[in-house]
Amino acid sequence: MKTNQQTINQANHKINWFQKFLMVCSGGNIHILRKTPSEWNKFSGIGGIVLFTAVFATLSAGYAMYTVFDNIWTSAGFGILWGLMIFNLDRYIVSSIKKTGTWWNQILMAIPRLILATFLGIIISKPLELKIFEKEVNKQLNTIIQRNKKQLEGEMSGRILKQSGPFETEKKQIAEKTLQYQKAYDSAAVELEKEILGKQSGLTSGKEGYGPNAKRKQELKEQRRLDLENFQKQNASRVAYLDQEISKVYTNLETERKSSETFEDKFNGFAARLQALDELGKNSAIIGLAAAFIMGLFICLEISPVLVKLISHVGPYDHLLEKTENDFRLYSKEKIEKGNALTDFRIDDFKDNLKK
Repeated sequence: MKTNQQTINQANHKINWFQKFLMVCSGGNIHILRKTPSEWNKFSGIGGIVLFTAVFATLSAGYAMYTVFDNIWTSAGFGILWGLMIFNLDRYIVSSIKKTGTWWNQILMAIPRLILATFLGIIISKPLELKIFEKEVNKQLNTIIQRNKKQLEGEMSGRILKQSGPFETEKKQIAEKTLQYQKAYDSAAVELEKEILGKQSGLTSGKEGYGPNAKRKQELKEQRRLDLENFQKQNASRVAYLDQEISKVYTNLETERKSSETFEDKFNGFAARLQALDELGKNSAIIGLAAAFIMGLFICLEISPVLVKLISHVGPYDHLLEKTENDFRLYSKEKIEKGNALTDFRIDDFKDNLKK
């Protein structure tokens, strides 16, 4: 009668391929689940959550890798690999939770798994947040790039002043000295003109015409001109050298600035986008709240299988699983005891033979 009842139950309860696939995703033992039809829906639901979490993880990692490699096939490969790893990890986390022992023991067993699941939820949610807020992130990236360029220009200006400062200072000193010679020459030329025109001053005789005083002032003017020309000739090569060095400083730093700006224009990698998203969250309460809700959604999605296993009642599957594990434990203990007994028997028999 009992055999007939089991046959009827198996005939009325058959696992279709999709249910079986979801049960495999849940980490449940298919052989035990075949005997417990009342647990099929629970394990199918858990498997569905694990499966969709892996799908989201694949999309998340694929987008993150695309921002790094900018190659769709490489990104797809890394995304699939990451999704499979998350799938296997989630499956292990769920399957390792057992409904045996006291309630507190189950909670203590679930806490590290909940922490790990929360961490995985955060990791999965971040790239998807970047994709959801892609337009806002791109705009903030441009703001960051312009800010970095402005900071770079300030640093370059400081370096220009530091590197070209000694040359500029020496060039300024030569220019000031040249100006002094020029002023002395101009003053002599004015005094000569006043002397010839007969304009009375403290340094002129007031007599019109080219007299002895005018001749002396002509000689003084000529001397001032020679002093000016000699000073300019003596320092011409030095001024040219200083101009050349200053030009080198500007040329080198301009080349470095253009190269740095080129790198700044490419400041759109994964870390840069995370920085932009973080600044958006700080600058806009709405975006920060939306990002927090998205992260919370994925955290809930990730920890929900663990919570389902934790809060669910002990079912037929748990009893059969415990029985199966206990049978193996007893079988192993029995084999060990038998092995030990046979070994002791052979040793005693060997010692008896030696005494004979």
